[in-house]
Amino acid sequence: MQQYVVQKGDTLRRVAARYSLAFEQLITANPWAAQQPYLQQGQMLYLPTSLRRRYVIQEHDTFDSIAGTFRFRKEALEELNPGLSANHLPQGKTIVLPATTHKHWIRLSGEYGPRDLERDIQVMQLHYPAIEWSIIGRSVMGKPIYAAKIGRGPKNLHINAALHANEWMTSPCLMRFLEEYAQALTEGSSVYSYEPDEWYRNYTLWIVPMANPDGVELVQEGVTPSHPYYERLIEWNSGREDFRRWKANINGVDLGDQFPAHWDEEVARRGKVRPSPQDYAGSAPLCEAEAIVLYQHTLDISPDRAISLHSQGKEIYWNYRDYEPPESEGMARTLGQASGYRSVKLQGSDAGYKDWFIQHFRKPGFTVEIGYGINPLPLEDFEDLCVEVGSVLAAFMSLR
Repeated sequence: MQQYVVQKGDTLRRVAARYSLAFEQLITANPWAAQQPYLQQGQMLYLPTSLRRRYVIQEHDTFDSIAGTFRFRKEALEELNPGLSANHLPQGKTIVLPATTHKHWIRLSGEYGPRDLERDIQVMQLHYPAIEWSIIGRSVMGKPIYAAKIGRGPKNLHINAALHANEWMTSPCLMRFLEEYAQALTEGSSVYSYEPDEWYRNYTLWIVPMANPDGVELVQEGVTPSHPYYERLIEWNSGREDFRRWKANINGVDLGDQFPAHWDEEVARRGKVRPSPQDYAGSAPLCEAEAIVLYQHTLDISPDRAISLHSQGKEIYWNYRDYEPPESEGMARTLGQASGYRSVKLQGSDAGYKDWFIQHFRKPGFTVEIGYGINPLPLEDFEDLCVEVGSVLAAFMSLR
């Protein structure tokens, strides 16, 4: 077997994807790796041979039918199988299949973290000039917090994701929707049966795809003693080295409880008085860099409506202490009908982004809880989640 030395930022799923291996193959070759929460830099992994896909030619098969079924360029079939041609497909012959051709730039190759986001931003800048990218602020540890802008309409809309660290799956789902929007504009096609040209003319959409990059990285990669916050993070995590259930930012503050909307009541309800993996609202509203960035950005663009993506539950929350405008409930039902999500009137929660947005602007604001399960949601659900999220956001863009 080939040997591989673990580098900073590696996870089992990222290494498996890089070497075209199934996750299960890597675990089988390295059973000890499944018994620790994170890979450590300098550890050795054994990489089993990546076996090529094979296929036995069936009656009535053609180059087009095989390529369409397994999603690759039909020219690659001839390149990998000398002597094979469109006129010579002998039934029963075993052939090698090329790698699948992906139709999206935004896809998962392991966990989706800040470096993956920066890579995808570079790809989007190259292929979709209609999207304008900017850095609107920085996290506690200095990571950039990015915003994308698309559209030329007079009304602003806003969507953010990954405010909670272990809900990072919302980031690639939001990025996929942005890609689908830009691709449809380029090709003159529709998005979930809607016309993106109308969105582009009527609205300017702003997205913040990863509001808590420090926390996302912590969940996915853990910390080592060289991390500047190592000792305090381990203490706040009750001595555990596994941070996969961590929701807060790197300071142990839950950014979902950081906004000036009855913040004192949320603090009393939560009862948390010190940094924690979740539910500690901080020493004051907007005491954390990431919350300030999102707050100021929202004030700057003054959206007509907004969504904050979270996970999980397949629910849409639309109200806040009767501050919401009367059309909010009907809009939430429309979003729910598009996705199969349930519209819920939520009580007993304060200081969230949606809460502050509704209270401050008196405009429709929504929290959308994507998917079912335990956070972080499984990578295997990504494509289905993209369809669910895309359906919600396309309907959001088309509300009147």
